Amino acid sequence: MNSKVLKGGKIVDVVSEKIFEADVKIEDGKIVEVGQNLTAEETIDCKGMLVSPGLIDLHVHLREPGFEHKETIETGVRAAAAGGFTRIYAMPNTEPPCDNEASAIYIRQQADRLGLIRVEPVGSISQGRKGEFLAEMGGLARAGVKMVTDDGNPVSSASLMLLALKYSKAFGMLVADHCEDKSISANGICNEGYFSTLYGLYAWPKSAEETIVSRDIILAGETDSRIHIMHISTKFSAQLIAQAKSMGIKATCEVTPHHLTLTDELLGDYNTNWKVNPPLRSKEDIEALRKALADGIIDCIATDHAPHAREDKEVEINIAPPGISGLETAVGQLFTELVNKGAISPEKLLSRMTVGPANVIGLETPEIKAGKSADITIIDPNSKWTVEPKKFFSLGHNTPLAGKTMTGKVHATICCGKVVYLDGQIQKGM
Repeated sequence: MNSKVLKGGKIVDVVSEKIFEADVKIEDGKIVEVGQNLTAEETIDCKGMLVSPGLIDLHVHLREPGFEHKETIETGVRAAAAGGFTRIYAMPNTEPPCDNEASAIYIRQQADRLGLIRVEPVGSISQGRKGEFLAEMGGLARAGVKMVTDDGNPVSSASLMLLALKYSKAFGMLVADHCEDKSISANGICNEGYFSTLYGLYAWPKSAEETIVSRDIILAGETDSRIHIMHISTKFSAQLIAQAKSMGIKATCEVTPHHLTLTDELLGDYNTNWKVNPPLRSKEDIEALRKALADGIIDCIATDHAPHAREDKEVEINIAPPGISGLETAVGQLFTELVNKGAISPEKLLSRMTVGPANVIGLETPEIKAGKSADITIIDPNSKWTVEPKKFFSLGHNTPLAGKTMTGKVHATICCGKVVYLDGQIQKGM
């Protein structure tokens, strides 16, 4: 029986959003005791560090099968472990898409073979993500899929979304939507406003997102089904979610680190790594999203990790694909820009990266508590480091944060009691 103790750390109670000092003892993949002066066969010094339940990311693009030049399941999983994530949800915009039972089983098997962290396949809403016919919901459910989305593509047809909500309710699945009316966003790159005009970039109006958010909320209310709005980026989208919740509609949403920290002003150097979908918005939107996150209107943070090959991004901004490689920078970015600047407490932030996504998807509440699975993330909030994309475990080096100094770094990631990442190195799997 192998046992280990996490010694002298600051335990983050992500339910009560409080922090206290204690040791954590782990045996056989479980937390067996939280207290003082604990001993075990192996000791990990956590003095001065935050000991949190393992981070959960509901929105990750692993690219395999079909786009292994951008990312593979293995490289994406290693990046997730390095970023402190013990459970991630793999988006279905692969080739072929994950729209059937066999595809979902393949993704899970490939990830399980690595033995690092938990990877959950996400199914597509429509066959081939074409937005025409409903995917095989029953088969996806048999494969253990808990969420469906056509992410990367919006579900343009209201009738198809209505049908998806009805079927998902029957199978106990969550429908998540990439909210974009492409007849409005068109070829947009930059948030419509002063900076899109100044820089001469195609404008992307906020209404392209907000009209579909409104539609989805109405349809979820009509069917009494759950709807999850992905990567919201505007003040009004947050207000719509708040109103839906006040009416008892089962609406949840997520926000990305980049939509909490970066603005449209940054696109002035035409660096394609600033290009994301939805686009970076205004300072007013950022402030509103931060408040909505703190107030619990926004349920969770998701990276929308979107790795691309170098040749994909080193083109004109008009034709470059959107997306940021974000798994390995999320903690540092959020601690540097939010926690260290007083925008949110570390315990509240970590609650939105653990309890928040767990509640959205329907998992058991993650806690540092005896009897719980030892899925744990250890963060050094004072560690200073520089973002060096060439050192990423991810194949995607597409980040606008290259060269930036961060304060706050993942020290270790533990999944099912096994240390899978420690001080910059991937460890042996489970």
